[in-house]
Amino acid sequence: MLLLLGVALVAGFVTGISPCILPVLPVVVAGGATGESKRRPYLIIAGLVASFSFFTLLGGSLLSLLHLPQDFLNDAGIAILILLAIGLIIPWVGEQLEKPFAHLGSNRQISSANGFVLGVGLGLVAAPCAGPIFTAVTFAANHHRVGFQIALITLAFAVGMGVPLLVLALLARRASTGWKVMREHAAAVRQISGVLLLVIAVAIAFNWTGPLATHVPGYTNAIENGVGGASVTTRLDQLTGEHPNQFAAAQARASREVANGGLPDLGRAPNFTGITTWLNTPGDQPLTLAGLRGKVVLVDFWTYSCINCQRTLPHVEAWYRDYRHDGFVVVGVHTPEFPFEHVVSNVAYAVHQYGVQYPVAIDNDYDTWSAYGNNYWPAEYLIDQNGIVRRTDFAEGGYSQTEQDIRALLLAAGAKHLPPATDVPNRTPTDVQSPETYLGTERLQYYVGSAIVPGKPARYQFAPSLPPAAVSFSGTWTFDQWEATAGSSAKLELSFAARDVYLVLGGHGRVQVAVDGRPTEVVQVAGVPDLYTVVAAPAAESGILELSMSPGVQAYDFTFG
Repeated sequence: MLLLLGVALVAGFVTGISPCILPVLPVVVAGGATGESKRRPYLIIAGLVASFSFFTLLGGSLLSLLHLPQDFLNDAGIAILILLAIGLIIPWVGEQLEKPFAHLGSNRQISSANGFVLGVGLGLVAAPCAGPIFTAVTFAANHHRVGFQIALITLAFAVGMGVPLLVLALLARRASTGWKVMREHAAAVRQISGVLLLVIAVAIAFNWTGPLATHVPGYTNAIENGVGGASVTTRLDQLTGEHPNQFAAAQARASREVANGGLPDLGRAPNFTGITTWLNTPGDQPLTLAGLRGKVVLVDFWTYSCINCQRTLPHVEAWYRDYRHDGFVVVGVHTPEFPFEHVVSNVAYAVHQYGVQYPVAIDNDYDTWSAYGNNYWPAEYLIDQNGIVRRTDFAEGGYSQTEQDIRALLLAAGAKHLPPATDVPNRTPTDVQSPETYLGTERLQYYVGSAIVPGKPARYQFAPSLPPAAVSFSGTWTFDQWEATAGSSAKLELSFAARDVYLVLGGHGRVQVAVDGRPTEVVQVAGVPDLYTVVAAPAAESGILELSMSPGVQAYDFTFG
């Protein structure tokens, strides 16, 4: 738990110095430089941490409960900033804003209270910068696993983000009190700060700051990739369970043994539970771990429309092809994310399309997923000939080490002459990229625009501005829990940063793709719902993706690479 909190703290700090946070820095400077209370900078950051933490954990649920648009919190934060800016510029307005805090007593206390309110507004405005932690919390919420651990991790992230901003606010405070000319013209400084705050708030509202956040080089990559040898985003993506995975915890405890060259005993592997259908087995008969005793088994949790799983498949298929004659078995446990992935014929089609030859277990009710305490797609559990889990690997990457361990267990099980190691290229992305973006009402956290009308066709208009990672719609759309279905004149916009952009699509029709107003291709949608590539660039880029869709086409989820 302490390690996870440390990772979240560092991730927040990286966010606090990332390009995404640049638009709010002038607000921190202006807020720290004004007011009489020495505590004001601390109160500003305290308000930011409090509002960010609270609304990251509960904001989505509150908005759904009150039937408010998903960008309401961002708009509320901007409104707070504008109101406080006017209070700095016009003394009478400032006095009215301070009246609710009059019972606090001194002017210093009033200044502190206003500082906290300013921080609350900043926390709401800065929330879109926290894609990884917000995605992790949203996933946990949708699986009813938001607990004490997730709350602490979110708070640690917010505190980490606040540390560099607090330093900046304190420096601004020292400058304003240390310079004689600023002390002598305190009223003018207050009004100038108000004007600056107003300009920045309006700029954020109309996304005039968007190019600044998306085109400044990603100078935080090196820091992010240097935390524990893995990216901060990858670590945060693994924080979606209230209770840690039992085998991952055992592997952490056995790290000393691994460092000495051995493979740890992570506990006995659970049997396949609640499997409704088997594919690629003799007569489609079920497999059991007892029946596979003596074999080295790789249990691979996947779902067919997941890009991370699709990039892992070539490695798993190559291992099965090269080592199956030496006592190696792969069992792909297909645990669905979207409703169409529950349809066995869709999975069977995907298995055939991707050339999967090893056995596939249909885990539609998450029974085997739960038996393993799993939380991730993809996830690998390597089991020795005695039924003991000896290695776990979550998300993409780690292929070389997994193959080394497969070979080691095969030799220990009696294999004599193994073929050379496979040479499948590692396609795991290393560039900064947008967070996964769902389009159904269940997880529509990055939407900006008019209020969503669930369950029936309605007309929408694009938002006047599109913050980084945000999505907006125009024309007629029908929003359901997991997807948005296009009607007449249906278009959507996405502000993205990635090399490749993928979209899960269903139905029949066509999608006209344009990037920054330039048409690039037409995607034909047909057959079972699946993952489609809508942008394939030679290098990572940022821009505005616009998709024009035929009526009846269903859009589920953006992922990036």
